[in-house]
Amino acid sequence: MTIQHVLVIDDSKTELMYLTGLLQKNGMSVHTAEGADEALKRIAAQKPDLILMDVVMPGQNGFQLTRSISRTPEYAGIPIIMCTSKCLETDRVWGLRQGAKDYITKPVNEAELMEKIRALG
Repeated sequence: MTIQHVLVIDDSKTELMYLTGLLQKNGMSVHTAEGADEALKRIAAQKPDLILMDVVMPGQNGFQLTRSISRTPEYAGIPIIMCTSKCLETDRVWGLRQGAKDYITKPVNEAELMEKIRALG
């Protein structure tokens, strides 16, 4: 599977702009969402090839949203990479247990992120 369409979910406009630019520079089309409700609408409308998920967001956090997406049969095949400032090993393990395929900490290193995306494709 080639990853071409990415949904970035983050409540920080700065992070959304940074990740969008980075992904577009690497030839991907990007959609963004600033929270769980908007994210679920985007997923239903344009099933992405990959989701980059922040953890700390108002309302439903990234762990909860990842669990919800990965346990919904029509979305379970969409890989999720947690992309967060939460850098403890327990956070990484918890994110993977919720259904994430990988975990990367902020500030995001472009080479590391692209390597993780290529590994999924």
